[in-house]
Amino acid sequence: MSTVTMYTKDYCPYCTKAKNFLKRKGIEQIQEIDITHDEALQQEMIDKSGGRKTVPQIFINGAHVGGCDDLMALDTDKLAAMLG
Repeated sequence: MSTVTMYTKDYCPYCTKAKNFLKRKGIEQIQEIDITHDEALQQEMIDKSGGRKTVPQIFINGAHVGGCDDLMALDTDKLAAMLG
């Protein structure tokens, strides 16, 4: 089973869109890290994502995928391989 980690904020429609997309792909377990009011977690996300400051930032099995648009732009076969 794949490990999906997503840094989110509580008011982010793209976070919801990405979570719903992953659920349609059969991923029910998403480790969601809410960074809305936590500057330390915001910095952690920025460091792990190579400087990106927008949410969501999505990681599959530790590999940085990017944001919502990046997730949806992945080739279906590549995404399926990552999700295993």
